[in-house]
Amino acid sequence: MEYHKPVLYDEVIENLITDENGVYLDCTLGGAGHTIGILENTGEKATVIAIDQDEDAIRFAKIKLENYQNRIKIFKDNFKNLDTVLYLAGYDKIDGILMDIGVSSKQLDNPERGFSYKYDAKLDMRMNKNDKLSAYEVVNDFTEKEISDILYKYGEEPRGRKIAKRIVEKRQEKKIETTLELADLVIKVIGKSMKKHPAKRTFQAIRMYVNRELEVLEEALDKAVEHLNDKGRLVVITFHSLEDRIVKNKFKDFEKPCACPPDIPICVCGKKSLGKVLTKKPIIANELELSDNFRAHSAKLRVFERRT
Repeated sequence: MEYHKPVLYDEVIENLITDENGVYLDCTLGGAGHTIGILENTGEKATVIAIDQDEDAIRFAKIKLENYQNRIKIFKDNFKNLDTVLYLAGYDKIDGILMDIGVSSKQLDNPERGFSYKYDAKLDMRMNKNDKLSAYEVVNDFTEKEISDILYKYGEEPRGRKIAKRIVEKRQEKKIETTLELADLVIKVIGKSMKKHPAKRTFQAIRMYVNRELEVLEEALDKAVEHLNDKGRLVVITFHSLEDRIVKNKFKDFEKPCACPPDIPICVCGKKSLGKVLTKKPIIANELELSDNFRAHSAKLRVFERRT
């Protein structure tokens, strides 16, 4: 199965590459679409470092990257550890960092991975198959309140309490083992009148909790900005409001020179601006891409430039 062209491909290349012989980090290798784009649009002296925690994604990407072996370094890791990856690759400051947040199309389209409510598979949702916690444990072992809190925090699901209550009732009869079992349960609670699939928020919330996606993003952003050269850029693509809000607020904080309360006349915090936000509003897909790639509808791209 082939990966689709990555979202906002042209916009990523345009905003990320500032030095054709620079060093760039792709924090989310996935199908290698953006990685190949960076390699094709930089010189022979440029290096790209890529991270992914999914063994299947790395195996697939290595085949596509065979012609670039002397310019690409791939690491199996979570991108929250990008500082360690850069150290192992032999770099401290680099020229650009890309984060394409969310589940890849290949993961979603693979029934065996248990991410999707469209296929019948064992509940899983782990991006790293070596992690101990999966969706199965969340659904079958967590308390009603814990599940309700997860659905509210990570999925902004207004009927989270009712769904959590029904999950606990159902699993007393029989363990909830598959994606379709969970999806059908949610449909019975919410109904089928919604434009989007009724289980979309529930699946999103559990997936994000299992993989600690929001926490990982915050940690990675803080590290990334410290590892950019002067005029180096941090480019982040998000796919829903929770992630975009984190990126927007982090970028504002990076740009702001002082964190003192407004009633203090003189700065005492010593904080300095780390650079400039280049996207006051997020970049979104154009009409052509929207007609060609459904996932692009929710994609937002933000850019921060380091200034030292």
